[in-house]
Amino acid sequence: MTEQTPDQLTLVLEAALLTAVEPLSFGEMKKLLGDEWTNEQIRVLLIQLQQDWAGRSVELVQLASGWRFKTKAEFQPWLNRLNRETPAKYSRATLETLAIIVYRQPVTRSEIEEIRGVGVSGSIIHTLMARGWIETVGHRDVPGRPALLATTKKFLDDLNLRSLNELPPLTELVQVLSQESLPNV
Repeated sequence: MTEQTPDQLTLVLEAALLTAVEPLSFGEMKKLLGDEWTNEQIRVLLIQLQQDWAGRSVELVQLASGWRFKTKAEFQPWLNRLNRETPAKYSRATLETLAIIVYRQPVTRSEIEEIRGVGVSGSIIHTLMARGWIETVGHRDVPGRPALLATTKKFLDDLNLRSLNELPPLTELVQVLSQESLPNV
């Protein structure tokens, strides 16, 4: 392969990001561009791409597991007309369980039950795991060795977040949940 200019490599990176199904990590981008590229050099190319795409209907964003292009929120209502699938609706119990895991992680099932004041159905945990939003990250060193549950990078990616620090404060979330009537699923 001949020596590529930074502009040509930016186009290669752009093509990879536009066609990737999942966000691309720095490791994947190094594999694409060459191991001699540092994370900082790749970051410079990514910032250039962000600037090149400014003012367009899509934007380049950094998420927990890497970088990807995403549609800007103001265009989503039009795109929803093409999507025949209805988004999953989760029960209040599922959302409460997820919120406890998000804000108290790592947490055991019995700790979730203690906070909620009711039992947690196995199907709720299964639903969140099947969605890829939570996982077992270890076991508490107590009798029975209960599983410790925590959120995944996929959870952050699906919410377009880089880290849990970008989530609203728990008090804000409680206020929203108390105002909404959620369907049972």
